[in-house]
Amino acid sequence: MTQIGVFARVFAAGSANSASRLAAAIAGAGFTTSQLNLAAIGRPTLDAELDRATAEGIRAAFTGAGVGVWGVSGTFNAIHPDARMRQQMMAACCVLIAQVRSIGADVVTLCTGTRDPEDMWRVHPANTSIDAWRDLRGTLDVLLAAADASGVRLGIEPEAGNVICDAAAADRLMSELGADARLVTIVLDPANLVTLDTLDQQRSILERAFDLLGDRVGAIHAKDVGPDGPCAAGRGGSGTGGLDYGLIMRLHARLAGDVPVIAQDLAAEEAPVVCAFLRQAAAQARG
Repeated sequence: MTQIGVFARVFAAGSANSASRLAAAIAGAGFTTSQLNLAAIGRPTLDAELDRATAEGIRAAFTGAGVGVWGVSGTFNAIHPDARMRQQMMAACCVLIAQVRSIGADVVTLCTGTRDPEDMWRVHPANTSIDAWRDLRGTLDVLLAAADASGVRLGIEPEAGNVICDAAAADRLMSELGADARLVTIVLDPANLVTLDTLDQQRSILERAFDLLGDRVGAIHAKDVGPDGPCAAGRGGSGTGGLDYGLIMRLHARLAGDVPVIAQDLAAEEAPVVCAFLRQAAAQARG
C-alpha cells in the first residue's frame, strides 16, 4: 500500500510542547507519514539548538500516534547572495542533519536557492549563472559531508524559482555528484513542472521527468495547479484539478521501493478529503 503523507505545517500547532497534538491531527486526517517542519511545533526550521533528547521526544510523539516522519525540512536559500548569511544557515542545517535520525527520519529536504535575497522560492535571472551553480555546489559540499557523517540523505526538489529548476537540472546535478549522489534523493512535485499554460502537455513533461529521475525519487509531493496558484491535490479531493492524478499515480506505481506521496498546499479542513482522494488514486493505479 502506498504511504500517503502530509506536510506537518498544514496542522501547525505552534507550541514547543505540541508534537503529540500535531501527530494526532495528522493521524486523525488519515495520513500515515509526514514531512515535518520544526516550525509546526514552535521551533525554528533550522533549529541550531536542537538536541538529541528533544529530537527523540518528537519521534516518540509521532510513533505514539502511528505516524512516520519521512523527512524533515531544512530549507534555506542555498545560494543566498550574502555569503555570511549563507554560512550561518549552513551551520544551523548541519545541526539539524546531525539530529534528524533521532526524530525518526533519514531525509533532510533543502531549497537549492535563488539569488533573490528576500524570497528563497522566487525566480531570479542570475539563477542560471555559473556563479550560482558554483555556490550551490559549495553549499552542498558542506551539507553532503554532514549527511554522510550522520547517515542521512538530502532531499533535492526541482522548483521553477530555484537553481534546480526542472528535471533536467536535477539530472545534471546528480550526474555531477558522482559517488555523492547516494546521499541525495529527489523530491518530485508534478505541480512544480507543469503550469496552467502547459497543462495540455503534462503527459510528456511528467513522463520525461519520471524517466530521467525515477530511480532516484524518494518522495512525490502532491498539490495541484490552479488559476490562483498552487492548491490542494484534486482541488480539495473533487478530482477536478488541473493535474491528471491518474497519470501521476500510474507513474508513481512504476517507481522502485516504498515512495511516499506527501500532500501540501492544503488547508487543515481539507486534509481528510485530500488524503482519501490520493489513497483512492494510488489504489486505482496499482489495481
